Amino acid sequence: MKRVLLVPLLAAALAAAAMPAHADEDAVQFGSDINVSAGQAVQDAVCFFCNVHLDGEAKGDIVVFFGNVDLAGEAHHDVVNFFGNVTAADNSAVGGDMVNFFGAVRLGENVRVSHDLVAFFSSLHQSASSSIGGDRVVPPFWIISMQPLILGLIILVVVYEVRASRRRRLLYGYPLPPLR
Repeated sequence: MKRVLLVPLLAAALAAAAMPAHADEDAVQFGSDINVSAGQAVQDAVCFFCNVHLDGEAKGDIVVFFGNVDLAGEAHHDVVNFFGNVTAADNSAVGGDMVNFFGAVRLGENVRVSHDLVAFFSSLHQSASSSIGGDRVVPPFWIISMQPLILGLIILVVVYEVRASRRRRLLYGYPLPPLR
């Protein structure tokens, strides 16, 4: 009996003694904004239900869910945002890709995106002096929304025809009164 209890006790002791994983320069927040001042640097910035304000430097990626990204400094890798806006101030730079779903992208004067810019279900407001090094993918909203609309109409017609067919079969067995 003691040996049976010894194995879980030993496993718990080893789990408690394990080195926790951490990165000194990463900023991960849930519900609290991440602010990187000018002259400061952060490795990666990950934010859930909050905003990232970058006046300094991000050596890694910036990922935001349900919040906004305000970029006035330089992000060396990717900037990804879901359900929020991305605003790049004048003379800011993104060293990788910029991806935004369900929001707006605003690029100021002399903004540089080194690779691709993808804005899905989003709007893009880009100045003439900003540059995108790779592809710019911004499909119009009506093109994307047409496919579910057509699928919905097909389902509606099928449901209507099935109900009409059942109604005709049901009424076929009942005698009708004579016509006068």
